[in-house]
Amino acid sequence: MHDLTAFDAAAILIVLAALLGYLNHIWLKLPSTVGLTVMGAVASVLVVIYDRLLPSSTLAESLTSFLRGVDFHSTLMEGMLSFLLFAGAMHVDWAHMRKGRWPILVFSTVGVLISTVIVGFTFHYLTRALGVEVPLEWCFVFGALISPTDPVAVMGVMKRATMPETLQATVAGESLFNDGVGVVVFSILLAIALGTEPFTVSGAAIDFVHEAGGGALLGLVAGWIAYRMMRSIDEYTIEVLISLAIVMGGYSLAMSLHVSGPVAMAIAGLIIGNHGVAFAMSDVTQDHLIKFWALVDEVLNAVLFLLIGLEVIILAIEARYVLAGLGAILIALAARIIAVGVPLRAMRGAIDMGPLALPTLVWGGLRGGISVALALSLPESEIRAELLVATYAVVLFAVIVQGGTIGSLIERIKARQTSDRETLPV
Repeated sequence: MHDLTAFDAAAILIVLAALLGYLNHIWLKLPSTVGLTVMGAVASVLVVIYDRLLPSSTLAESLTSFLRGVDFHSTLMEGMLSFLLFAGAMHVDWAHMRKGRWPILVFSTVGVLISTVIVGFTFHYLTRALGVEVPLEWCFVFGALISPTDPVAVMGVMKRATMPETLQATVAGESLFNDGVGVVVFSILLAIALGTEPFTVSGAAIDFVHEAGGGALLGLVAGWIAYRMMRSIDEYTIEVLISLAIVMGGYSLAMSLHVSGPVAMAIAGLIIGNHGVAFAMSDVTQDHLIKFWALVDEVLNAVLFLLIGLEVIILAIEARYVLAGLGAILIALAARIIAVGVPLRAMRGAIDMGPLALPTLVWGGLRGGISVALALSLPESEIRAELLVATYAVVLFAVIVQGGTIGSLIERIKARQTSDRETLPV
């Protein structure tokens, strides 16, 4: 058998995503992101069990070798992420998002920093209590990679959840930008943990402004250029090609300029999905462009969450690591409550987002592929193994449990509000 090429790997993932997606649709009927993650994780566990029962089997070794060849970190961070963020941003209504602009700004910056600090300190003391102490600087690295909500996971759930449009746009907008901020904070803290650059507050602030601010500026320029080009013609094939050029060329340019590609793609997607659709396209072009990016979004989502499930097989499963992972789930949820609850309370005089805001922001703040990709990028060590298990515990809980129940949670809260209003004395 010949060595697997990049095409072979892509073909295997697409075939598996199509097959498992079909089975989920027919039998499990879970949201696609949840269903594919569950089935990928179950498939990985079954492979491990099969190898344990038949010592002569090398199925787990073959699957592990295949997954290492895929390189999840590079596949997501240097390939899929640009498409997913642009496609996700295109479907966010700027008018609704503008109403929640201050919460989005605060949650995606201050909220990420608050969560990083809380997770870092708490996880450090948890691992110390379990006898697998992780140095504080590496706990902050873990806090940075687990604090951002994943826009891909969040918006997959938001599409199916019925909630006020401004709140939905706020949740989606926060997730679009806080992952870019999280990646920047992660990069700074990782360099400090590795000792490759000394820490100074001013230096960290300059790096942050350069990457996040530079990404926003690049996204504005790229989105404006694409908008002007699309407005000057009426040919849907070329306009779809222009949008592809912005995504691929813009993200590649962001990486070479060392600015935040995720932030750039989020800004460019907002411009094309709102201003571009409204003023630069005919009805025919709008229909083709929106359907094209919706299809790209669905296909890449399927592959991404299948990969998240399958990657379970590479974990070093030890009881103490599993306990740290279970503790990390509670820590991440508690940090999320504080990181969004405190700003919400502070801003309640300026903006009232209603009783749905806190439970939606907390339970709908899913962690996903970005956290896994960042954890997999850590250098090989025992610390990496422990942080990877903790990351997977939080991500699997978020995608499967939170993602699978957020819709019903929102409906229960709404039903309770309706019941309370009906029982009020007239």
